[in-house]
Amino acid sequence: MNRILFALAVAGIAGLAGCQGGAMATKPEMAAQPAKPALSEDASKALAQAQTDVKNAQAHKALWTTSADALKKAEEAAAKGDSAAVIKDAKVASEHAKIAIEQTHYPITQ
Repeated sequence: MNRILFALAVAGIAGLAGCQGGAMATKPEMAAQPAKPALSEDASKALAQAQTDVKNAQAHKALWTTSADALKKAEEAAAKGDSAAVIKDAKVASEHAKIAIEQTHYPITQ
């Protein structure tokens, strides 16, 4: 009976030790990831403006898919820290969103 209890105790301790080692192994992996480069101030402003313009177009029920796609690309570029791509795609998203809203004021033709 003592051998069984001893075997269970050893197995339990070994199992806990294995769990602890697994948690330790992930910390260096997390530390090894490089820091993402920060966006430029212009890129941050352009992205914020594009998000506002696209939301405004959506509120007017005038959102073009090109606006939404360009905003998605800008947000993906922001996640990568690519300021130039953010500015380029955010500009397209803003322009298309504004034009889409203007289009709602055109007369309906038959």
